[in-house]
Amino acid sequence: MDMLKKIQELSFMAIELTLYLDTHPHDQNALAHYNIITQQLNALKQSYEQRHGPFIAYGFSPSAYPWQYINEPWPWQIEY
Repeated sequence: MDMLKKIQELSFMAIELTLYLDTHPHDQNALAHYNIITQQLNALKQSYEQRHGPFIAYGFSPSAYPWQYINEPWPWQIEY
């Protein structure tokens, strides 16, 4: 659960920085921060998938055999 919360936090930061960089493309500090957040987010998602299976289907995450995205609980079904 803590891992999913951290993924949500990093995803929110990445989205906000993306929107900011759309209007401030020459802000080097914001871009550096975005790149750090993106690396952390990707590493955390990879760690989540190694423990619990695919985080997102539709070509974003590979799956072990058999197809694992249908395994429960799905990320939104976990109670906090």
